[in-house]
Amino acid sequence: MRALITGGSGFIGSHVVDTLVERGVRVRIFDMVLPTFRSDVEFYQGSLLDLEALQMAIGDVDVIYHLAAVADVKDVYEQPHYSESINVRGTINVLEAVRQRRSRRVRVVYGSTTWVYGDTPADVVDEDSALGAPSHLYTATKIASEYYCQAYSKLYEVPVTILRYGIPYGPRSRDGGVVPIFVRRALNGEPLTLAGDGSQFRQFVYVEDLAEGNVMALQPVAENKVYNLDGRECITIKQIAETVGKLVADVKIEYTAARPGDFSGKRVSSALAERELGWRPKVPFEEGVGRYLDWFRARAARNETEWARVHDSLKSEAGS
Repeated sequence: MRALITGGSGFIGSHVVDTLVERGVRVRIFDMVLPTFRSDVEFYQGSLLDLEALQMAIGDVDVIYHLAAVADVKDVYEQPHYSESINVRGTINVLEAVRQRRSRRVRVVYGSTTWVYGDTPADVVDEDSALGAPSHLYTATKIASEYYCQAYSKLYEVPVTILRYGIPYGPRSRDGGVVPIFVRRALNGEPLTLAGDGSQFRQFVYVEDLAEGNVMALQPVAENKVYNLDGRECITIKQIAETVGKLVADVKIEYTAARPGDFSGKRVSSALAERELGWRPKVPFEEGVGRYLDWFRARAARNETEWARVHDSLKSEAGS
């Protein structure tokens, strides 16, 4: 089997790449950014807005994991037009490239989000819950992309699987994520800032567990289905701060105004993924934060060593 991963150089995508390679799948990455985490996979540099580039990258693949997106809610809020182009038009370009590849049946696995439940009235939701009109553009782009996937499946027989991710965390996470921000600030002895009263919660899912769920979604039963892949623990933003304080350093917690359109949290059921795919998250939140902290410190040590090597080399050249 051969898989193409859009956004394969990114946080979730890179872990999906690792897990697929471990399973013996031949992997090709489509991204604007060169993958730095491994060098043993194919890489096509291109934009989701370039339909021709996508068509060339698809080639002989059997499945496309469409994970590339503007994923930071703050970035979407500040750059709505650009975010729409990547998150929505990028998705229809992937689907259209597959539709035009009539000589080969290619499944599209779309990385959506549990944010789609943000405007659903119910406090406990599953894949059958009706989605409310979105109050945030990020949510709107993900719902629109889900609808495009479903329409292409019905109209053009493009097989799709939609995976609604919980909030991922772990090694290689974006610097703008709440866990990385809190870890950096705690290591620097700075206070941890919470938006609102800190009661917003998420069922954080460790990124390696999430990657495992993506691979399990290759099973035939998952074709043209929607699955939640979320953590089992409801963790408030305040609990994140307290966990980081426990593992890193005891620092002050400060409160600021809530962010516009912030998703306060829903209890999301991943029972369908457990029942049909055999997936369930394994890594408890505190253990996952500890793993991230180990990775963060190891990366900082490597960077420091590399900087020292470059500094010594420059000094040597200056003295010659």
